[in-house]
Amino acid sequence: MRRRDFIALLGSGAAAWPLPARSQQPAIPTIGFLNYASRASAEIYVAPFRQGLKETGFVEGQNISIEYRWADGQYGRLPELAADLVGARVAAMLCGGSVSAVPCKAATTTIPIVFTSGEDPVTVGLVESLNRPGGNVTGVYSLTNGLEEKRLGLLRQLVPQASVIGAIANPRRLDAEIQTRDLQEAARALRQEIHIFNASSAPEIDTAFAAISQLRAGALIVGSDPSYIARRDQFVALAARYSVPTIYFQREFAESGGLISYGTNLGEGYRQAGIYVGQILKGIKPGDLPVLQSTKFELIINLKTAKTLGLTVSSGLLSIADEVIE
Repeated sequence: MRRRDFIALLGSGAAAWPLPARSQQPAIPTIGFLNYASRASAEIYVAPFRQGLKETGFVEGQNISIEYRWADGQYGRLPELAADLVGARVAAMLCGGSVSAVPCKAATTTIPIVFTSGEDPVTVGLVESLNRPGGNVTGVYSLTNGLEEKRLGLLRQLVPQASVIGAIANPRRLDAEIQTRDLQEAARALRQEIHIFNASSAPEIDTAFAAISQLRAGALIVGSDPSYIARRDQFVALAARYSVPTIYFQREFAESGGLISYGTNLGEGYRQAGIYVGQILKGIKPGDLPVLQSTKFELIINLKTAKTLGLTVSSGLLSIADEVIE
């Protein structure tokens, strides 16, 4: 065979090779996204999480993929969903809420975990310390707890004539006893009579509101709990039905028609968590990333709801509000 014919034959053979054998594209990393709530109620946090990833150079569908798992408010499903993500061999996991992060930590000691948590991550056993988390877990502490005295004080400013105030708390929270104690201590510090009702499901929330109405409570404080965010429409509707002025722990309640809210911006927490996941994908160990803590708190007042309840919001309270919904 002449040399020219041999080269031509070699070229035609190379063209016939299967395409994957000639150009193998590296697989992009997959991130697991686990949340205790339903997709419909918690998808508002996906966009800020993606924004955080983008700030570190990662874009879903381009150089990363994301596997989403939603517990639909059924906490008992979280261990199974966490194990499912571990089985999918994700490169890192974002766990929304400590109720999601605890089963994630139990499911793996090797896959990096970044959490968002309203509960103290040291108290619930997620990390050894805030500055030096250690292990494979770090995240953002949103500090939704610890603000009970502030919320109670704001509510008393808004409804000074309320001699009795009701409160609703979820006994299934990991730190339920701490939150109840803080509510009681805040009431004692302000010499305010308070009655706390436990509720974790939709029927129990209905029952709690009926009991608060029978108590003739002049106002209501809703304790911090991630599952309550998914039920915010129920809370707002019941507060309107019973005409009880209510303060909540997240802005989403006020945006849905609730009277007033005071707390951190959870969306910002998810953005910061996205940045941490991006940094981990670039090689930083989660145990070397200190747990971030919320530094900004928001007071949101729904003036339209206040007018419906016949309340006059003082100019002093309006002046310190971060946002007034009219």
